[in-house]
Amino acid sequence: MLGPLIGAGAVVATAGAAAYHAMAPWAQGFGATFVGGSPSSKQIALTYDDGPNDPHTFKLLDVLANDDVRATFFLIGRYVERRPDIVRDLLKAGHAIGNHTLTHPSLALTGAEQTRIQLEECQRAVQDATGESPRLFRPPFGARRPHTLRIARSLGLEPVMWNVTSWDWKVPPAAKIVETCNRHIGGGAVILMHDGSHLGFGADRWQTVVATHLLIEEWRAKGYEFVTIPEMMGSSVVSRQSPVAG
Repeated sequence: MLGPLIGAGAVVATAGAAAYHAMAPWAQGFGATFVGGSPSSKQIALTYDDGPNDPHTFKLLDVLANDDVRATFFLIGRYVERRPDIVRDLLKAGHAIGNHTLTHPSLALTGAEQTRIQLEECQRAVQDATGESPRLFRPPFGARRPHTLRIARSLGLEPVMWNVTSWDWKVPPAAKIVETCNRHIGGGAVILMHDGSHLGFGADRWQTVVATHLLIEEWRAKGYEFVTIPEMMGSSVVSRQSPVAG
């Protein structure tokens, strides 16, 4: 009787480990990803997924410009095709952009061929819109498999995760977003936020816009600087296993 039970336990453990490495933002079992900067630094990176989005990407651009901050935006290709002008405005303002696939599927459930199509089509959309190709990639939901990261790197993309989760996609009040982030922000923080929604174009992200200004104001007063992901990656020490915050 013990043999089958031990075998079943091993299968469950293996499945659990696979799920962990497929979904945990800080997990490295399926390949190295950038998670955050040096904890000893005074750098914070604001990152936004699921855009471009009208009107809230524009509102966010206004806030970031007024606060003199550059951020990193991970773009959904089908929205880039819909509003290439917003992407051009992002680049013109000095923000970094990244590939967030064409349609935002869970790549943990997507085979190699479809994964490559998702990434290549997003690259094409951004290239058509701006004349430039992204060099960064963030998998939707953070979900990946070993081939996900191999394909990304074959396209010249550096996988980027995060170590502070704002939970802003649940659309809480701005003060709650700030409170959630503040519990976990420190040196080398990469904050996951959203200027759009994979569920549909035109999502209301006003609370995220407000929270962005509040976070900048508070942490700048503490002596921190806000940088793009490429700027943080260019620092002398980075962490690929920073603890995630929920």
